[in-house]
Amino acid sequence: MTAELVRGQNHVLPRTRLEIRVSAGTPVVAGATLGDERGAVRGVEWIAHPGSHRLPGLEVSQQAAADHRLAVDLDALPDAVHRVTVLLALPLGAGRPGRFGAVAAPFVAVTGLDGAEIATYTLTGLDTESAVTALELYRRQGVWKVRAVGQGYAAGLAGMLADQGLPEAAELAAAIQEAVASGLARSVAPPPRTPEGERVRHPAGPVPAAGDTRPETPVPGPSPAPPGERTAPQGADAGGGPIDYAHPRRQTSAPPPPPPATPPAAPGQPARPVAGDATGWSMEERLYNQIWGMFEDLARAVAAHRSAVDFAESRMDQELERTLSDPRSRIGGTGDRARAEAMAKRDELTARAREALDRDLAQLAAESAVVEPALPAAYAGWDNPVWHGYRVPMEIPMALRIGDLHLPERADLRIPLLVRLPLERGIWVDSGRTASEAAAATGGDQLRRLAMETAVALAARLLAVYPAHEFSVHVIDPAGSGAGALAPLVASGALDGPPAAGAAGVSSVLARLTRRVDLVQMAVRAGAADSLPPDLDPGEQLLIVHDFPHGFDDRAVTQLRYLADEGPSVGVHLMMVADREDARAYGPVLDPLWRSLLRVTPVADDHLADPWVGHAWTYEPLRTPGGSGVLEQVLALVAAARRDGRR
Repeated sequence: MTAELVRGQNHVLPRTRLEIRVSAGTPVVAGATLGDERGAVRGVEWIAHPGSHRLPGLEVSQQAAADHRLAVDLDALPDAVHRVTVLLALPLGAGRPGRFGAVAAPFVAVTGLDGAEIATYTLTGLDTESAVTALELYRRQGVWKVRAVGQGYAAGLAGMLADQGLPEAAELAAAIQEAVASGLARSVAPPPRTPEGERVRHPAGPVPAAGDTRPETPVPGPSPAPPGERTAPQGADAGGGPIDYAHPRRQTSAPPPPPPATPPAAPGQPARPVAGDATGWSMEERLYNQIWGMFEDLARAVAAHRSAVDFAESRMDQELERTLSDPRSRIGGTGDRARAEAMAKRDELTARAREALDRDLAQLAAESAVVEPALPAAYAGWDNPVWHGYRVPMEIPMALRIGDLHLPERADLRIPLLVRLPLERGIWVDSGRTASEAAAATGGDQLRRLAMETAVALAARLLAVYPAHEFSVHVIDPAGSGAGALAPLVASGALDGPPAAGAAGVSSVLARLTRRVDLVQMAVRAGAADSLPPDLDPGEQLLIVHDFPHGFDDRAVTQLRYLADEGPSVGVHLMMVADREDARAYGPVLDPLWRSLLRVTPVADDHLADPWVGHAWTYEPLRTPGGSGVLEQVLALVAAARRDGRR
């Protein structure tokens, strides 16, 4: 039976291999400190946090997230450790909540590796605090217990660490927030939660190994359920209602039945995947939710597999260490037999984990095979036949596909990377050389050319999915070096004007867009949107900046940062095509600019992280098929619609 703790209450822990799950309504930082028998933290090496996420017997998340799973092995902790304290803090940054009183109360659960809850605690009563000590696991007379703490700190992470006796608390807090900011900059933002922000109890799905009472799949995230099963809408009956933008969570019931033309699945076989089987009002909304469900399912299935393999390796190492530490094992081949048995058990556990992963991957691949052909243009790749019948839309779609994501466990299983519209953050197309194999095999000049081609393709997709005159693209190309890649946009007439060149061109475009942001912000604050000048374009605006920082003086750099920070809220968006190394001369002043943008690459690169587990996903940009004129055809239709609207 689960113990539902209140502040100050404790509970005996029946096992030593545990997981601590955190569910919050907003991204939070999760960490833990180790304390000796007096509760003292002996130094920074006794603190697990996103910048140093693994200690003996303890592992925490590497990034801020709304859901965390911390792994704890009490038997593997150093002998001097008598206490593990779980810490939560709000990440710093513009637009982020500054106190726990402004967000949903965090929920913390201590579970076994099988997902069974041992004790839970909801951190209520917080107000101005931006950091909180949630739980502590402590050893008393040889018995481990958990206590609900709930001690908040208005002074934030630095104050909480100082309270634990760390003299370098401020420096460590700053380093943790720096690591968190870097993680947030590379993380794919999850879909918005439902307004209620309710906690989700995920079903547990690990299967214990034969002859072993411990499960083989400790997963650093909520346990995956079988792919292909979705829940019904929350807050609405089956006939409709508001869309649930949360992950289409799995349950044990079957998905909606396939269309009549689809043969039913054989008895005992998994239900055939159906495009749009997730919750939602329209097909577009259901497909959006289904894609995010597939994304999360793949992340968690791979996490389960990797965790199971790590567990099998760790178990083998422990068994070998116990056996070989006994001098008697060196006589008569006992050690060799023990080594062979340990390796055989490791191989059995690994094979079982791979079998489960292959089953999940096969189901997700089948789901992808039916979803991909059913996607609307905004979600489809350039090779999808839907583009052959393209017409300029009358309404803005809810999201746009900007690339594909995959993991090394199955590189051919691609998950569309969807971003919400209107864009909530700008995009940075990195033209610099990265550590990926694809970048290493590509010359520097070719990388810069591919980066600009990627930006043009993304701009074309944005123009294509907006109604005519509701989206405009401006280009800054100070030296004219992007003329070749920009040719499709220029030749079609889809741009509002020719690319701006030279210092004067840079200054003119930035001044015009900065004026637009200022005027719209003032009108919104004054509640007088109808008083905007008649020459101001009310549609969304995209600024493509090529070859930054060439042609930019200090004033232009300040304007660019202003557009990146303030522009998205009033419909002005930024797409940078640049190598960050080229801007090093400005020092750290531009670091917030890069972090505010979603970084994509012109070639395959594993730099993006999912918001659930934090895997490094390989991003690949969308390419038009070789010899295809689909990009030019789509831009021609967009330009024609814009001309017709001016008549």
